[in-house]
Amino acid sequence: MPEAFAFGSVVTIKNSAVGGGYLHSHAHLYPEGVSVMQQQVTCYHHKDFNNEWIVMKPNQMPVPEDPVELIKHNDIIRLMHKPTLRTLHSHKERAPITSRHYQVTGYGFNGSGDANDFWRIEAVDGIDTHIGTVKTVFKLIHINRNCAVTQTTKKLPKWGYEQSEVSCNPHSTDHRSLWNIEEVTDARLPNVSVAIYAPSFLQMFMESHKVMAQGNRGLKPKEDEVTSQPWQWPIDYRGQVFSGASYRVYLLGNPVIFWGNLVVLVVFSGVYIFNGMKKQRRCEELVEVKEYKEKTFSACLWLLLAWALHYLPFWTMGRVLYFHHYFPAFLFSTMFTAVVLDYLLKSLRFWFPRDVAWNLYHLGLGLVFSIAVYSFYLFHPLAYGMHGPLANNETSTMYGLKWLETWDI
Repeated sequence: MPEAFAFGSVVTIKNSAVGGGYLHSHAHLYPEGVSVMQQQVTCYHHKDFNNEWIVMKPNQMPVPEDPVELIKHNDIIRLMHKPTLRTLHSHKERAPITSRHYQVTGYGFNGSGDANDFWRIEAVDGIDTHIGTVKTVFKLIHINRNCAVTQTTKKLPKWGYEQSEVSCNPHSTDHRSLWNIEEVTDARLPNVSVAIYAPSFLQMFMESHKVMAQGNRGLKPKEDEVTSQPWQWPIDYRGQVFSGASYRVYLLGNPVIFWGNLVVLVVFSGVYIFNGMKKQRRCEELVEVKEYKEKTFSACLWLLLAWALHYLPFWTMGRVLYFHHYFPAFLFSTMFTAVVLDYLLKSLRFWFPRDVAWNLYHLGLGLVFSIAVYSFYLFHPLAYGMHGPLANNETSTMYGLKWLETWDI
């Protein structure tokens, strides 16, 4: 592929924003009443022959015998859509969706048009050299309206095949008005190895994470879909319906464990503060006790950090959220509970005789396991499938287990 492009080259133009599409047109008009009924110009996210444009001089059609004249910063150009021979055009009419922008259309035929077909190509770096393929980022500024061709964040309706809207934005500082040349076809220009366009590992790493972040932000709930908020998750406020057929499956955290984790967190906070006060007062402790506390508290703080890193970022997200997003954080919360309970039970040996402490330890351990197993037995139909009436009905297998009104069981 050539390293630059010239008047007469056939190019595809791609928006430089994360998830940007190709500048595209097709032989369909904007519908009456939406905008002026001229040919649609959109952004399309797949390779297609309708993405191809011929770069032309302002008042001259290209011919194969033309000398090579590379496109430079601030050159005035026209872009003719190769399949339909319509020229990229803008005027004072509003865009179909983003009403504060101007409409961008395909106009004229085979090079004929008017003064609204002229665009100035502005390289972002502003260097007065040729516009490079792939690497040079530029804007297309309309000569008459002084607006920039922009891929908006809006999707066109079915008459636009749900492709992205393209408009001419009077505020040319919008990052979605930046473009680059993706492909060049021109037999007059020498080809270079595509290896020179290969991004570095860091560039690929950053780009992939930007794409994932944008994809996440764009996820919206479906119609009538039950979603949840991060504050609801640790308190097991609402579950998630997986199936509403004859056998109902409902994703709900075991309330005994979820609420037990919160109780243990409060207990640990009290123990941690109490030990901090003892340390400030320089109370003497056995070396064995001191080492055991430090080891346990260190493990607890690391687990709390892991819980926070897996949970708190959801508070900043604008995407649709579900109860199951809490589960990775829940694992660390439960491990934290296990470490704290183990610490409390093993600390009994510092307060009671050895035989008594040993018996109390096993009694406490057995009680914790018994509660966990029995609570699983009570709520296991939620996961394995409930049938019959809902939990509010006395004949329901789940009767008496709807501990919160927000549970759809």
